[in-house]
Amino acid sequence: MTSLGRASAIIGAGTLVSRVTGLLRSIVLVGVLGSVASEAADAFTYANQLPNSVFSLISVGILTAVIVPQIVKATADADGGNAFISKLFTLGTVVLVVVTGIATACAPWLVHIVAGRANPELLALATALAYWCLPQILLYGLYAMIGEALNARRIFGPFTWAPVVNNVVSIIGFLALGALFGPVPTRAAEWTPAMISLLGGTATLGIALQAVVLLVFWRRTGLALKPDFRWRGVGLGTVGRLAGWTFLMAFASLAAGTLQGFIVSEAAGLEASATVTTNAWLIFMLPYSVIVLSIGTPYFTQISEHAASGRDDEVRSDISRSIRTLLFFIAAAVAAVAAAAVPASRVFTKDTEFVTAEDAARSAALVLLCYLLSLIPLTVLFIVQRTFYAYDDTRTPFWFTIVQCTLIVATALLAWALFEAEVLPLSLLAAAVALGQSVASILQTVLAVWLLHRKIGGLGVRSWLAAVGRFGLAAVPAGLAGWGVFVLSGGADGWMMGSAMFGALGTAVIGLVVVLVYVAILAVFRAPELKAAGGLVRRFLPGR
Repeated sequence: MTSLGRASAIIGAGTLVSRVTGLLRSIVLVGVLGSVASEAADAFTYANQLPNSVFSLISVGILTAVIVPQIVKATADADGGNAFISKLFTLGTVVLVVVTGIATACAPWLVHIVAGRANPELLALATALAYWCLPQILLYGLYAMIGEALNARRIFGPFTWAPVVNNVVSIIGFLALGALFGPVPTRAAEWTPAMISLLGGTATLGIALQAVVLLVFWRRTGLALKPDFRWRGVGLGTVGRLAGWTFLMAFASLAAGTLQGFIVSEAAGLEASATVTTNAWLIFMLPYSVIVLSIGTPYFTQISEHAASGRDDEVRSDISRSIRTLLFFIAAAVAAVAAAAVPASRVFTKDTEFVTAEDAARSAALVLLCYLLSLIPLTVLFIVQRTFYAYDDTRTPFWFTIVQCTLIVATALLAWALFEAEVLPLSLLAAAVALGQSVASILQTVLAVWLLHRKIGGLGVRSWLAAVGRFGLAAVPAGLAGWGVFVLSGGADGWMMGSAMFGALGTAVIGLVVVLVYVAILAVFRAPELKAAGGLVRRFLPGR
């Protein structure tokens, strides 16, 4: 547990800094382009999401699900896995180059697929930006392959710290855009080639440097990586079979997300649309990334090692311990984000000619709350899904993800139908789509837990539920205390809504109150998870 705690601390610290600088990046971008009712902001969001979507397809579909367990197993080879990893990286790079070339050539069609309901001027700007952004597919893929290889060798820090470089470069580029062309127009038709080049070039340069940074740490793996096009004889066929299911699973998720974006593009440049959902998801992902990835990633490596050696009892123990530890932190995060949803959203809004920052924040907060409903289920799903991967079972996750995707599509189409029938206003379309995704994720998690229980049994679900009960009894009053702070500050008309800076300060104050009340209540309950969580937190402190 000492090594797991240290690894979690390293990952958590890097992820926290990465996410905080990522928040600053988004704040600066909103300050330059706006968010609600901004054609320029929505155009950049759609263009920049294209490589991110393909990266997610590669990362979730192949790397996380397949590469880490296979590299862990390859370390037992006589050469320490050198031949396997060199061939794997060579093949991966070839695939990435081909995919990047095809995607860039198809930029206009891809933009229409994800944002087809938007107006022609917005689509034209998004296409121009997409030509700059789509080469990021290759860069993201290289970053992910190298990073997952480092993780598999228990070198956890660089993968989580490297995005800081990207965020810093992006912030500098966005500030330069504002300084050179400010006030930057929100209407797509007013953008010039120089503005497009600076914004798109900045985004891609940041990803390139993010990938290069990881190469500095490669020597620590002890692996001699070199091009090797002899792809037969080292087990790549097994990787291909495993990756087939996970790739199809990730493709289904991408298709469902694309439909969501297409529907939400109905509101692009008018109401809460792509930029708002992206920023709401960014806030949602902050606790998920800092907590779930920092604690869960080392557990995934350990679960893979125990599963590979047939120690099922230890796998079951890892699952129960990791989920209870994760839920301790996540329950507090849910309460804090829910209480601070409005001021947190204010951080990502500004006044435009169409909407005030305060009204935009209220619209964005509703989207955030709808996403937030699925944070606890997705925390459980992180461990459950990766346990299937540790047993080289990628087919089962495919099927329960297909169920989720089907529900996402159905709920998104329902939201669109209600809008077309004039039952759902355009201002609530994005929130309705987010709510549908949360419902789908909750049902997906229930199904996944049931299937894993059938596979290995003894998951300790009762202990999870007991822990969730304790955490809930503490989180609800803690969240209400935080909401009370917001109300006492003046609520939607108070100082927390005065500016993005005050919104961030208010969010911090509310979060601190929620955490203090949450921990105090659990201390009264003498919750057993409190001691273990305290040990993890102490590892983040200097000198530990």
